[in-house]
Amino acid sequence: MADETEGKPLLAATSEAGVRNALGDSNRALYFVAEVDRVVAGQTMITPEWSDWRNGFFWWIQSVYVKQEYRRRGVFRALYRHVASLATQRPDVCGLRLYVHRNNKTAIETYRNLGMSQTEYLLFEEELR
Repeated sequence: MADETEGKPLLAATSEAGVRNALGDSNRALYFVAEVDRVVAGQTMITPEWSDWRNGFFWWIQSVYVKQEYRRRGVFRALYRHVASLATQRPDVCGLRLYVHRNNKTAIETYRNLGMSQTEYLLFEEELR
């Protein structure tokens, strides 16, 4: 997924360990999958981030992936609506956020069509390993 969407190859062993750790601890992440005719068509992962400004959690939508043959068929829309529905039922969740590669025009259009808006924030990082 990272290689396809961002041209970023990942070490399989590291990614697999990360998924196993997330699946073992719902405080780290929650995964959601969408099925079409009992076939996994797409997925997303939610990670919580505490906001002291809002006294609540933002749910970060990450690891979004829809298999190519299921794209533009409402798979991500269904995942997003499910996650948004769960978030609105929780008084400790104050919003949904995600980041997207600036060149992924299709994804940007999708997120805007779902009612999300671009923020004024830039994302910075320093990889430590």
